[in-house]
Amino acid sequence: MINIKPEVVAQLERVLGSVEMLLPRATKPVDWTTCHAANWRRHSFSGYLEPVKVTDTTRLDELLGVDEQKKIMVNNTRQFLQGLPANNALLWGSRGTGKSSIVKALLNEYGDQGLRVIQVEKEDLIYISEIFAAIEDQPYRYIMLCDDLTFETGELSYKMLKSALDGSVYSAPENVLIYVTSNRRYLLPEYDGDHLGGKYVKGELQQSEIQEEKSSLSDRFGLWVPFHVFSQDRYLEAVKLCLERWSKQLQREVPWSKDVEQAAIKWSHDKSKRCGRTAFQFSKNWVGKYLVK
Repeated sequence: MINIKPEVVAQLERVLGSVEMLLPRATKPVDWTTCHAANWRRHSFSGYLEPVKVTDTTRLDELLGVDEQKKIMVNNTRQFLQGLPANNALLWGSRGTGKSSIVKALLNEYGDQGLRVIQVEKEDLIYISEIFAAIEDQPYRYIMLCDDLTFETGELSYKMLKSALDGSVYSAPENVLIYVTSNRRYLLPEYDGDHLGGKYVKGELQQSEIQEEKSSLSDRFGLWVPFHVFSQDRYLEAVKLCLERWSKQLQREVPWSKDVEQAAIKWSHDKSKRCGRTAFQFSKNWVGKYLVK
C-alpha cells in the first residue's frame, strides 16, 4: 500500500478542484418540446444552452407604427417555418422603436408551430459553431438572435458572424436563421475619414476600401429592415393603446383627455424620443399616478 503524504493529497485536491472549475458545467439538454427560448451561457473554454422562461407576452398586433416592418418579418419567418427559402435579417434603426419586440412577438406567435429562439451575446459569437452543432439535428426551426449588436474594428466575433452569414465553414444549418438588431446599419462605428479614398471607375463612384469593409457584414444580411422615430400622431396612438390595455388588465378605466395628451407630449420632449418604448413608459407612469389617487 502506497502512503501519500497529507500535504500531497491536499495539493492534488486543489489541482482537481481548479480543473473542475474549468470544465463545462454538467447540464441536461434543453427540452425543446416545452422550452421555446434559450441563452448561450459561456463557461470557461466552452458553454452550454440554458433554458429561458418566456415572460414577455407581446403579440404582433400590439406593436404600433411598424406595420411594414412586421409584414416583412412575418413573411420571412413563415417562409422559414415552412422550409422555404428565407433570409437572415438585420433590424436596424432608432432605439426603442420595436426591433427586439418584433422578434419576441414572432416567438409568441409561432412558438406553437415549432419556432424557437436562442439569444447569443456578441462575446459568445466565437462559439457559433458549437451552438449550431447543438441544434442542427433538432426538429425545430431556430432564430439565433443577437440583440443590440455593435462591433469595434478588428473584433474576432465580428469575423465569426461574417463567416456564418457568408456560408463558409461556420455557416448556419438549414434549420437556423440569424436575426440581428442594432442601432447601426453597418454594425461598426463610422468616421469622417472612412469615405476618403473613393474613386470613379467608368463614371461611377466606388466606395473606399474602408467603407467597403465596414459595409461587407451588413451586406450579408438578405433583409435590411429599418426602424425610425414616430411622428407625434403615431406616438399618441401608441399612448392611447397602452392606456386601453392597462385599463383592461387592471379592470379600472383610465380615460383619455387633453391633459393626458399634453402630458404625453411633454414626456416625449423630456425623453427626446417619440417611440413605442417612450409611450409604454409614459403610460405606466400616468396610470400609476391616476389610480393611486
